[in-house]
Amino acid sequence: MRSIITGTHIVKTYRKGIEQATVLNGVDVDITEGEFVAVMGPSGSGKTTLLFALSGMDDITEGSVKFGDTELSGLRENILADLRRTRMGFIFQSPTMLRNLNLLDNILLPAVQDGMRNTAELAQKARHLMIQTGIAGLENRDTTEVSGGQLQRAGICRALINTPEILFADEPTGALNSKAAEEIMELLVAINQAGTAIMLVTHDAKVAARADRVLFTRDGHIVSSLTLAKFSGGDLQARGDKVLARMAHVAV
Repeated sequence: MRSIITGTHIVKTYRKGIEQATVLNGVDVDITEGEFVAVMGPSGSGKTTLLFALSGMDDITEGSVKFGDTELSGLRENILADLRRTRMGFIFQSPTMLRNLNLLDNILLPAVQDGMRNTAELAQKARHLMIQTGIAGLENRDTTEVSGGQLQRAGICRALINTPEILFADEPTGALNSKAAEEIMELLVAINQAGTAIMLVTHDAKVAARADRVLFTRDGHIVSSLTLAKFSGGDLQARGDKVLARMAHVAV
């Protein structure tokens, strides 16, 4: 399979005055087309920083990040922003929605920003995504009139509106109850099985158990990797137990 994201010797150092902290220290990572990769690790281990670095949302201090054959660090900010908007999707623990727009308009926002696409066709696609994610009929609701799970589903629709090649998800179930979290993960598995690559940061072994591969971070390094079979749905407990066992070993 072709690599979609390749990070080579990634170093990320934050400086404040004379003090500095190295959050990523020589990290190598490769994500292929259609792969589902989860990242786990203790707080402060660098997992979210790694997601931001690989997606071009944050500059790196040293190393290289390539999206396909494109070196992200060499791009002007406006070109990088366009690449993220059109070829990547982003899902966060708390979706950032504009409160003056309804759900449908929030979903459409990344697609209509260039002003060059057919608005009616985009709206039809957005409504289809809302059907697929189980929030059909909520198009005209304000962001304050829906549940956390429904808002996260709208965030997923927005992430998919431009048909991205990869979704980056940072703790997408962290603010949800267990039932809503399970439903969101079933949805992400279905999206992945349809061909979209996913990189997901999580602290939850049950969430990580849905992935094809789990990377474990500690002190700015990837210290272990666990490969799981393509998720079939029937062995979630066994997969979660494997993830927990590896995480316990990593945390030592």
